Amino acid sequence: MTSATGASVQAKSSTVEPSEQSLTEIVERYAPLVKRIAHHLLLRMPASVQIDDLVQSGMIGLLEAAKKYDVTKGASFETYAGIRIRGSMLDEVRKGDWAPRSVHRKSRKVAEAIKAIEARTGKDAKDQDIAKELDIDLNSYYSILQDATGSRLFSFDDIMEGDDSAIELAAGELPGPCDGLQRDTFKEHLATAIEGLPDRERLVLALYYDEELNLKEIGEVIGVSESRVSQIHSQAAMRLRARLTDWN
Repeated sequence: MTSATGASVQAKSSTVEPSEQSLTEIVERYAPLVKRIAHHLLLRMPASVQIDDLVQSGMIGLLEAAKKYDVTKGASFETYAGIRIRGSMLDEVRKGDWAPRSVHRKSRKVAEAIKAIEARTGKDAKDQDIAKELDIDLNSYYSILQDATGSRLFSFDDIMEGDDSAIELAAGELPGPCDGLQRDTFKEHLATAIEGLPDRERLVLALYYDEELNLKEIGEVIGVSESRVSQIHSQAAMRLRARLTDWN
């Protein structure tokens, strides 16, 4: 980060609003970050979602980040801005939630089935086990996973569905020692849950979120089709939701 940009961003730590010139500098510097995140999320969006819409909402998130960033929280501005940008894009998509309620209902049933199987057996619920628990065939189960792809993008916010925003949790905006303890405890539970995922699901999440590969590239790495990667991704999200229901 350049000293000029850094100074403008860090101004929030002394409660000084960034100037118009500072905001312009920030937009110019981090526009590529907004576009990169937009193209990454677009891979899991329905065809009706346009890249320009994601970029526009991402820019709003970037400006909000510039105004709210507090350097005393410890996170770098780029890390904080990335969270706000992605969150702003997801919020925009959710405003016009295109997925039928039946998709959400079936997704919840899958999560409930996974939780029931794993509580009963003490082992990872496999595809066949989940389909049997739902009293459907394997192809029908895969159809549910495919329908869920993009209807609810996997994020911490989705896992915390209906509770405190994970964007706030990750960005450290919840005040007070009790909230800080809750945030840290949740992050520990989430890390443990991710570490406990089946190898392939954990690898897909790592390649998608850490390495920022797209679904086709991930498929080439692990030797499956792009649609299968999408299914694995959705199943990982549902498994995590099932294992973290105590946080809902």
